[in-house]
Amino acid sequence: MSKITPPRFDNPLFVAIDTTDAGRAAALARAVASSAGGIKLGLEFFMANGAGGVHAVRAAAPDLPLFLDLKFHDIPNTVAGAVRAVAPLAPALLTIHASGGPAMIRAAREAAAEAADRLGIATPPAVVAVTVLTSLDDTDLMSVGQRGPSGDQVLRLTDTALAHGAAGVVCAPTELVRLRGRFGAQPLMVVPGIRPADAARGDQKRVMTPAEARSAGADVLVVGRPITGADDPADAAARIAQEIAAAELTGAA
Repeated sequence: MSKITPPRFDNPLFVAIDTTDAGRAAALARAVASSAGGIKLGLEFFMANGAGGVHAVRAAAPDLPLFLDLKFHDIPNTVAGAVRAVAPLAPALLTIHASGGPAMIRAAREAAAEAADRLGIATPPAVVAVTVLTSLDDTDLMSVGQRGPSGDQVLRLTDTALAHGAAGVVCAPTELVRLRGRFGAQPLMVVPGIRPADAARGDQKRVMTPAEARSAGADVLVVGRPITGADDPADAAARIAQEIAAAELTGAA
């Protein structure tokens, strides 16, 4: 398997637009376009609107990279087919579940590369593997028969994902320091569970502020409800982008 060079993004803020309303999703994408580094569309949106909905949202913010967060998890052949099916949407990032195992991870990565080559897409989708959902804690893992603590499970799944072709992983911000220490700077670290200090946690159990997560080594910061649920999403996105920029400026000083 050839060496993977994960994509890098000048602006790490990806706005999670999780709604079934394609019109609202397009309006949100348009509102945050000047502050965001990318947009994330997930399973809820895709099941309601399909590829046509994705095209509509992309048209509203054509310069933003797309993170297609569908979390594929099935037998290898089925996942490969699913990756080929969404490849024409040219997502920059595409998720699978690391718990699908080595053969499924390899199948997803190979299908992404093959589809990009067939379609003439210069950069294949970067396949990133979901480790442990940020809505789960140690008690939740035990209830489904997985060995805790959650940080150890994340480490095991990251090891498997990177060894078998994933460009990086999706992890909670609280796991970043440990993962960077084990796997270095190369793998892409995509981090949900980002909450500004004054925002509600919602159903996220392992969270950090944008500045904290960036400092800990996050490449992509996924922020949803603190932006999309705000009275003024454009202003909320701008404030978070400014918070990240200020933290990076301070860190570089």
